[in-house]
Amino acid sequence: MTVSSKPFSRPFHPPQPGAALHCGTVSLEALAKQFGTPLYVYSADQILERLALFQAAFAERDRLICYAVKANSALAILKLLAAHGAGFDIVSGGELERVLAAAPEAAERVVFSGVGKTAAEIDLALNAGILSFNVESEGELDLLAARAQKLRKHARFAIRVNPDVFAETHPYISTGLHEHKFGVAMKTALAMYKRAASSKWLEAHGISVHIGSQIASAEPFGAALERVHKLVRQLAKAGVEIRVIDAGGGLGIDYYNRSFDPGKRVQAYAKAVNAALDGFSGKLLIEPGRFLVAQAGALVTRVVNVKRSGKKTFVITDAAMNDLIRPALYQAHHEIVPVKPRSGKARAVDVVGPVCETGDFFARDRELAPVEPGDLVALLDAGAYGMAQSSNYNTRPRPAEVLVEGRTARLIRRRETIADLLAPEMI
Repeated sequence: MTVSSKPFSRPFHPPQPGAALHCGTVSLEALAKQFGTPLYVYSADQILERLALFQAAFAERDRLICYAVKANSALAILKLLAAHGAGFDIVSGGELERVLAAAPEAAERVVFSGVGKTAAEIDLALNAGILSFNVESEGELDLLAARAQKLRKHARFAIRVNPDVFAETHPYISTGLHEHKFGVAMKTALAMYKRAASSKWLEAHGISVHIGSQIASAEPFGAALERVHKLVRQLAKAGVEIRVIDAGGGLGIDYYNRSFDPGKRVQAYAKAVNAALDGFSGKLLIEPGRFLVAQAGALVTRVVNVKRSGKKTFVITDAAMNDLIRPALYQAHHEIVPVKPRSGKARAVDVVGPVCETGDFFARDRELAPVEPGDLVALLDAGAYGMAQSSNYNTRPRPAEVLVEGRTARLIRRRETIADLLAPEMI
């Protein structure tokens, strides 16, 4: 089945040349005036468009699209996705609590991944009645069996195998090689499934794989799933029936201002996945995160000062690395654009924040149109791993968040206050 595709336009755009940026039909200037800066703004419409691409691409399969909560765990976004049929991939008990708070009815569509699940987290998930646990070690399988027996609840599980497939991405977000901490060797999986068969509290629900994040090519996904499918056939011969394959997530986006067609990228991904799983009639789980929310979000910040030092020019904003750490952590690129353009020639500047770290930057030697103190700029494609990785470093309250749905904008998280930060502490 083909996926309808249209030329990609970012949700943040001027309604006409020379006008200020809008999210859909809502002015970013108006949002900054109402809610202050720094401010995260998200497009609900684009999030749902991206979800629909995956749902359509795999419409002919029994499938469940499980949003990776770690990308952006805002309760309003979880509720939005749940209302449109999404499941959820979680990696902590806290993320499960978020899903339960936003959409308790979606508990049965939750998959629990991660290498370090605690007994308390497993108990929480068992009591919530989640779909499945992605088990990543022999020790974890033993712990899951013990907790299931203790609570007298059956635990569905999938073993996350490590296919030893290289994905060309940043080393911090590559997860599919033997030297990584994730998953188990494929040759170990058969023994683990056989061990699990001796426990009446464990149910071998499926098999799982995840090779990394921000992967631009479909080929590594196909290669990994070919190996998984081969293992599924080997398990069947050994008497272990696998009814679910969890293909993980990791499909990448374009962070640069280049031509990008999300529909075609999902089509290529689906083609690779379906070819690798030809003949498998069970259920398919897909776990996109970044692809659904990254380009639906922007961080709006105000210019505090423009500082010239020798040959360098620094554009200092009221947002900092504590609000968006990706450039400092991964050397990640985010397009940075003035919300309302001024006339004049672009020049090379460093866009930096006020945090007391040399690593507090959003861009170095970036060509940027003229800006002055008081102007607004938008850091695009910040909907994933932005607010989710934010902190209170330098005792900085975290930003507010706004969700734009059609012509309506609503506050989905208020700005933190100093009182919020001090409340848990005792003198």
